Amino acid sequence: MSDTELNRGLEGVTVAETRLSRVDGEAGELVIGGFPVAELATRASYEETLHLLLEDRLPSATELAAFRADLADRRIVGDEVHAVLGRAAAEDRPAMDALRMGAAAANLGTDAGGDEADARRIVAVFPTIVAAYWRYRQGREPVAPRSDLGHTANYLHMLTGEQPSEAAVRGLETYLNTVIDHGLNASTFTARAVVSTESDLVSAATAAVGSLKGPLHGGAPGPVLDALREVHESGDPEGYVRAKLDAGERLMGFGHRVYRVRDPRAAVLSTAAERFYDTAGDADFFAAAKAYEEVAVDLLAEHKPDRKLATNVEFYTAALLHGIGVPQPLFTATFAVARAGGWMAHALEQKSNNRLVRPVGRYVGETGRSWTPVDER
Repeated sequence: MSDTELNRGLEGVTVAETRLSRVDGEAGELVIGGFPVAELATRASYEETLHLLLEDRLPSATELAAFRADLADRRIVGDEVHAVLGRAAAEDRPAMDALRMGAAAANLGTDAGGDEADARRIVAVFPTIVAAYWRYRQGREPVAPRSDLGHTANYLHMLTGEQPSEAAVRGLETYLNTVIDHGLNASTFTARAVVSTESDLVSAATAAVGSLKGPLHGGAPGPVLDALREVHESGDPEGYVRAKLDAGERLMGFGHRVYRVRDPRAAVLSTAAERFYDTAGDADFFAAAKAYEEVAVDLLAEHKPDRKLATNVEFYTAALLHGIGVPQPLFTATFAVARAGGWMAHALEQKSNNRLVRPVGRYVGETGRSWTPVDER
């Protein structure tokens, strides 16, 4: 590529080879570690999916037990991290701010174990950080991690202090697996760019959190839930959609930078949400979400025929996480809990065959200027 070509946002530019995931936006396909997302997400535990990304294979039963135990041993954070999270909660800082602060201190009090240890530590402590922050926000003491619970069940337990239901665990596990990795998205690219300088994985995770925090990347499920609640309460999805379109407002949960058809992750999470609501109740809410999706897709096609605005992952993320009981202010942070595994796998992959990420920019400023002393300006 010559220095005269301009690709804003690096769109369409291939900068790395990866075995971790493949995204086909035209066909609406997502493959994670060689598995179609629908096959992997609904069957695997998060630990199995993480092992797949880190080791390029699913673990045996013995390996899985050891891998789970190792992650569980890394969940506890020190008093210094708790002090930061308590301060963030007291100042009403957003959850992603608290996660960024906690992630930056994630390896305090740990032995220098190298990149693999840092990767596992990041994945293990993210749920602890998010849950502790939320408990502080509620004026309650954090719930200590339980080593007898899996990664997903332990996260729910630390949020509520209660034993989570099997339906809630399976629903959240499906979500975490579905969004663990998705090509070179903004936050994953950020993580790879950081370690390409031969920086450490904790720095990469901290930078990735900052990238995910932006509303153009990880912040959409919250507004989607607001829309779902309004549609459910009004019982008039068509009226809601038409009012939004007539006002020139965006419908959150539709359209994607990559996918030109329905996001395959939306299909997985729609099925997971339906299964959860059938088990846990509140089927009316899910029925309203389905009706809203159908109306929105039809009217978007009518109002914007030149654009392909299909359902994206955020739509059913909102429905599923709401049903499970994950608080709305934690939606993006829960996304980070999932995506931490992908970030760390990509960071390790980058380090294994590294080249410094160093794009160029096209200069459009002035030239030929001459210096003038300050008293002559």
